[in-house]
Amino acid sequence: MKLETKDVVVTLSRKDIVKKVSLQVKNNDFVGLLGPNGSGKTTLLKSIYRVLKPSAGYIYLDDADIRMLDYRQTAKRMGVVSQFNNLAFDFTVEDMVLMGRSPHKKAFEKDTEEDYAIAHEALRKVDMLDFKDRSFLTLSGGEKQRIILARALAQQVEMLILDEPTNHLDIKYQIQIMDVVKSLGVGVLAALHDLNLTLMYCNYVYVLKDGCIVADGPTEEIITEELIRNVYEVECSVERHPRSGKLHVTFFSNLKEA
Repeated sequence: MKLETKDVVVTLSRKDIVKKVSLQVKNNDFVGLLGPNGSGKTTLLKSIYRVLKPSAGYIYLDDADIRMLDYRQTAKRMGVVSQFNNLAFDFTVEDMVLMGRSPHKKAFEKDTEEDYAIAHEALRKVDMLDFKDRSFLTLSGGEKQRIILARALAQQVEMLILDEPTNHLDIKYQIQIMDVVKSLGVGVLAALHDLNLTLMYCNYVYVLKDGCIVADGPTEEIITEELIRNVYEVECSVERHPRSGKLHVTFFSNLKEA
Protein backbone atom coordinates (compact mmCIF):
# COMPACT_ATOMS: atom_id res chain seq x y z
CA MET A 1 0.00 0.00 0.00
CA LYS A 2 1.14 3.56 -0.68
CA LEU A 3 0.16 6.86 0.92
CA GLU A 4 0.97 10.01 -1.01
CA THR A 5 0.28 13.71 -0.61
CA LYS A 6 0.77 16.17 -3.47
CA ASP A 7 1.07 19.93 -2.83
CA VAL A 8 -1.25 19.77 0.19
CA VAL A 9 -2.23 23.13 1.66
CA VAL A 10 -4.22 23.41 4.90
CA THR A 11 -5.64 26.81 5.81
CA LEU A 12 -6.94 27.64 9.28
CA SER A 13 -8.34 31.06 10.22
CA ARG A 14 -7.25 32.33 6.79
CA LYS A 15 -3.63 31.37 7.46
CA ASP A 16 -1.80 28.61 5.57
CA ILE A 17 -0.53 26.23 8.25
CA VAL A 18 0.62 23.56 5.78
CA LYS A 19 2.11 24.87 2.54
CA LYS A 20 2.30 22.66 -0.56
CA VAL A 21 3.55 19.55 1.23
CA SER A 22 4.26 16.47 -0.88
CA LEU A 23 5.38 13.21 0.72
CA GLN A 24 5.15 9.49 0.20
CA VAL A 25 4.98 6.40 2.40
CA LYS A 26 5.22 2.93 0.88
CA ASN A 27 4.41 -0.41 2.47
CA ASN A 28 7.01 -1.37 5.10
CA ASP A 29 8.40 2.18 5.21
CA PHE A 30 8.73 3.74 8.67
CA VAL A 31 8.69 7.45 7.85
CA GLY A 32 9.28 10.14 10.44
CA LEU A 33 7.72 13.60 10.28
CA LEU A 34 9.93 16.02 12.18
CA GLY A 35 9.84 19.69 13.06
CA PRO A 36 9.48 22.05 16.02
CA ASN A 37 6.19 22.82 17.71
CA GLY A 38 3.95 24.83 15.38
CA SER A 39 5.63 23.57 12.21
CA GLY A 40 2.40 21.96 10.95
CA LYS A 41 3.00 18.27 11.68
CA THR A 42 -0.30 17.57 13.47
CA THR A 43 -2.28 19.72 11.03
CA LEU A 44 -0.84 17.78 8.09
CA LEU A 45 -1.64 14.44 9.74
CA LYS A 46 -5.20 15.56 10.48
CA SER A 47 -5.69 16.32 6.80
CA ILE A 48 -4.42 12.84 5.93
CA TYR A 49 -6.78 11.07 8.34
CA ARG A 50 -9.62 13.36 7.30
CA VAL A 51 -10.31 15.46 10.38
CA LEU A 52 -9.32 18.56 8.41
CA LYS A 53 -10.00 19.22 4.73
CA PRO A 54 -7.09 20.52 2.67
CA SER A 55 -7.73 23.81 0.89
CA ALA A 56 -5.57 22.62 -2.00
CA GLY A 57 -3.65 19.57 -3.14
CA TYR A 58 -4.37 15.85 -3.17
CA ILE A 59 -4.05 12.85 -0.85
CA TYR A 60 -3.94 9.36 -2.31
CA LEU A 61 -4.20 5.84 -0.94
CA ASP A 62 -2.85 3.47 -3.58
CA ASP A 63 -3.50 6.09 -6.28
CA ALA A 64 -7.14 6.53 -5.17
CA ASP A 65 -8.07 10.11 -4.27
CA ILE A 66 -9.01 9.88 -0.59
CA ARG A 67 -11.97 12.21 -1.19
CA MET A 68 -13.52 9.49 -3.37
CA LEU A 69 -13.38 6.92 -0.55
CA ASP A 70 -16.00 6.73 2.19
CA TYR A 71 -14.77 6.85 5.78
CA ARG A 72 -15.35 3.13 6.26
CA GLN A 73 -13.08 2.31 3.32
CA THR A 74 -10.39 4.59 4.70
CA ALA A 75 -10.64 3.05 8.19
CA LYS A 76 -10.17 -0.46 6.78
CA ARG A 77 -6.83 0.57 5.37
CA MET A 78 -5.48 3.30 7.63
CA GLY A 79 -5.30 3.39 11.45
CA VAL A 80 -4.63 6.49 13.55
CA VAL A 81 -3.01 7.07 16.93
CA SER A 82 -3.40 10.74 17.83
CA GLN A 83 -2.12 12.86 20.72
CA PHE A 84 -5.51 13.62 22.22
CA ASN A 85 -7.63 10.80 23.60
CA ASN A 86 -10.21 12.49 25.81
CA LEU A 87 -13.71 10.97 25.86
CA ALA A 88 -17.02 12.35 27.03
CA PHE A 89 -18.34 8.85 27.78
CA ASP A 90 -16.73 5.97 29.57
CA PHE A 91 -15.92 2.58 28.05
CA THR A 92 -13.99 -0.42 29.24
CA VAL A 93 -10.55 -0.95 27.78
CA GLU A 94 -11.85 -4.02 25.95
CA ASP A 95 -14.71 -2.04 24.40
CA MET A 96 -12.30 0.69 23.30
CA VAL A 97 -10.14 -1.81 21.43
CA LEU A 98 -13.15 -3.60 19.95
CA MET A 99 -14.09 -0.29 18.29
CA GLY A 100 -11.17 -0.99 16.01
CA ARG A 101 -13.19 -3.83 14.51
CA SER A 102 -16.05 -1.51 13.46
CA PRO A 103 -14.86 -0.86 9.89
CA HIS A 104 -15.00 -4.61 9.23
CA LYS A 105 -18.59 -5.00 10.43
CA LYS A 106 -22.07 -4.08 9.27
CA ALA A 107 -24.26 -1.71 11.26
CA PHE A 108 -25.44 -3.26 14.54
CA GLU A 109 -23.50 -6.46 13.86
CA LYS A 110 -22.39 -8.08 17.11
CA ASP A 111 -18.78 -8.73 18.01
CA THR A 112 -17.69 -12.30 17.28
CA GLU A 113 -15.23 -14.62 18.98
CA GLU A 114 -12.75 -13.67 16.26
CA ASP A 115 -13.21 -9.95 17.07
CA TYR A 116 -12.50 -10.63 20.75
CA ALA A 117 -9.45 -12.73 19.89
CA ILE A 118 -8.06 -9.95 17.66
CA ALA A 119 -8.73 -7.31 20.34
CA HIS A 120 -7.09 -9.39 23.07
CA GLU A 121 -4.03 -10.04 20.90
CA ALA A 122 -3.73 -6.30 20.25
CA LEU A 123 -3.88 -5.64 24.00
CA ARG A 124 -1.26 -8.32 24.60
CA LYS A 125 1.10 -6.64 22.13
CA VAL A 126 0.97 -3.37 24.09
CA ASP A 127 1.17 -5.19 27.45
CA MET A 128 -2.33 -4.13 28.53
CA LEU A 129 -4.37 -7.36 28.43
CA ASP A 130 -4.69 -7.42 32.23
CA PHE A 131 -6.44 -4.03 31.96
CA LYS A 132 -9.22 -5.18 29.62
CA ASP A 133 -12.00 -4.77 32.22
CA ARG A 134 -10.76 -1.40 33.51
CA SER A 135 -12.49 1.89 32.76
CA PHE A 136 -10.61 3.76 30.03
CA LEU A 137 -11.12 7.07 31.86
CA THR A 138 -9.28 5.79 34.94
CA LEU A 139 -6.07 5.15 33.00
CA SER A 140 -3.00 7.34 32.97
CA GLY A 141 -2.07 9.26 29.83
CA GLY A 142 0.54 6.69 28.87
CA GLU A 143 -1.85 3.79 29.43
CA LYS A 144 -4.49 5.48 27.29
CA GLN A 145 -1.92 5.94 24.53
CA ARG A 146 -1.18 2.21 24.54
CA ILE A 147 -4.90 1.38 24.36
CA ILE A 148 -5.39 3.70 21.38
CA LEU A 149 -2.52 1.93 19.63
CA ALA A 150 -4.14 -1.43 20.45
CA ARG A 151 -7.38 -0.17 18.88
CA ALA A 152 -5.47 0.74 15.71
CA LEU A 153 -3.83 -2.69 15.70
CA ALA A 154 -7.28 -4.31 15.97
CA GLN A 155 -8.25 -2.57 12.72
CA GLN A 156 -5.66 -4.74 10.93
CA VAL A 157 -4.74 -1.91 8.60
CA GLU A 158 -2.02 -1.54 5.97
CA MET A 159 -1.00 1.97 7.03
CA LEU A 160 -0.58 3.61 10.45
CA ILE A 161 -0.63 7.37 11.08
CA LEU A 162 0.95 8.19 14.43
CA ASP A 163 0.96 11.63 16.05
CA GLU A 164 3.50 11.55 18.87
CA PRO A 165 2.88 7.84 19.61
CA THR A 166 5.27 7.85 22.59
CA ASN A 167 3.65 10.89 24.21
CA HIS A 168 3.26 10.36 28.02
CA LEU A 169 5.15 7.05 27.90
CA ASP A 170 8.18 6.21 30.03
CA ILE A 171 11.30 4.93 28.28
CA LYS A 172 10.42 1.23 28.58
CA TYR A 173 7.07 1.68 26.86
CA GLN A 174 8.42 4.13 24.29
CA ILE A 175 10.73 1.39 23.04
CA GLN A 176 8.06 -1.31 23.37
CA ILE A 177 5.52 0.68 21.34
CA MET A 178 8.02 1.52 18.63
CA ASP A 179 9.17 -2.11 18.49
CA VAL A 180 5.55 -3.27 18.11
CA VAL A 181 4.86 -0.79 15.31
CA LYS A 182 8.11 -1.64 13.52
CA SER A 183 7.33 -5.38 13.69
CA LEU A 184 3.96 -5.03 11.94
CA GLY A 185 5.41 -4.72 8.46
CA VAL A 186 2.99 -1.96 7.47
CA GLY A 187 3.58 1.56 6.20
CA VAL A 188 4.01 4.08 9.02
CA LEU A 189 3.97 7.87 9.03
CA ALA A 190 4.85 9.14 12.50
CA ALA A 191 5.18 12.68 13.81
CA LEU A 192 7.99 12.51 16.35
CA HIS A 193 9.81 14.91 18.67
CA ASP A 194 12.50 12.51 19.91
CA LEU A 195 15.31 12.57 17.35
CA ASN A 196 17.04 9.56 18.89
CA LEU A 197 13.90 7.43 18.58
CA THR A 198 13.65 8.67 15.01
CA LEU A 199 17.21 7.53 14.32
CA MET A 200 16.46 4.13 15.90
CA TYR A 201 13.29 3.36 13.94
CA CYS A 202 12.72 5.53 10.87
CA ASN A 203 14.26 4.70 7.53
CA TYR A 204 13.21 8.03 5.97
CA VAL A 205 12.24 11.45 7.32
CA TYR A 206 10.55 14.64 6.21
CA VAL A 207 11.37 17.81 8.15
CA LEU A 208 8.81 20.59 8.44
CA LYS A 209 9.43 24.20 9.39
CA ASP A 210 6.79 26.94 9.15
CA GLY A 211 4.50 24.56 7.25
CA CYS A 212 7.02 23.69 4.52
CA ILE A 213 9.23 20.67 3.96
CA VAL A 214 12.80 21.93 4.35
CA ALA A 215 14.56 18.56 4.07
CA ASP A 216 13.79 14.93 3.33
CA GLY A 217 15.77 11.76 2.75
CA PRO A 218 17.22 8.71 4.52
CA THR A 219 17.22 9.38 8.24
CA GLU A 220 20.95 9.23 8.90
CA GLU A 221 21.65 11.58 5.99
CA ILE A 222 19.11 14.18 7.11
CA ILE A 223 19.55 14.36 10.89
CA THR A 224 22.76 16.36 11.12
CA GLU A 225 24.11 18.95 13.51
CA GLU A 226 23.55 21.64 10.90
CA LEU A 227 19.92 20.69 10.29
CA ILE A 228 19.16 20.54 14.02
CA ARG A 229 20.76 23.95 14.50
CA ASN A 230 18.81 25.48 11.61
CA VAL A 231 15.42 23.88 12.35
CA TYR A 232 15.37 23.53 16.15
CA GLU A 233 17.80 26.36 17.01
CA VAL A 234 19.84 24.27 19.47
CA GLU A 235 23.43 23.08 19.53
CA CYS A 236 24.20 19.38 19.58
CA SER A 237 26.55 16.66 18.46
CA VAL A 238 25.50 13.78 16.20
CA GLU A 239 27.80 10.79 16.60
CA ARG A 240 27.63 7.05 16.06
CA HIS A 241 27.08 5.17 19.31
CA PRO A 242 29.77 2.51 19.84
CA ARG A 243 27.35 -0.07 21.22
CA SER A 244 24.22 0.34 19.07
CA GLY A 245 25.97 1.39 15.88
CA LYS A 246 23.21 4.01 15.42
CA LEU A 247 23.70 7.75 15.21
CA HIS A 248 22.90 9.46 18.50
CA VAL A 249 22.09 13.10 19.22
CA THR A 250 23.49 14.79 22.34
CA PHE A 251 22.10 18.24 23.10
CA PHE A 252 24.08 21.03 24.77
CA SER A 253 22.63 23.45 27.31
CA ASN A 254 22.92 27.19 26.70
CA LEU A 255 23.50 27.75 30.43
CA LYS A 256 27.04 28.57 31.42
CA GLU A 257 28.55 26.95 34.47
CA ALA A 258 29.12 29.25 37.41
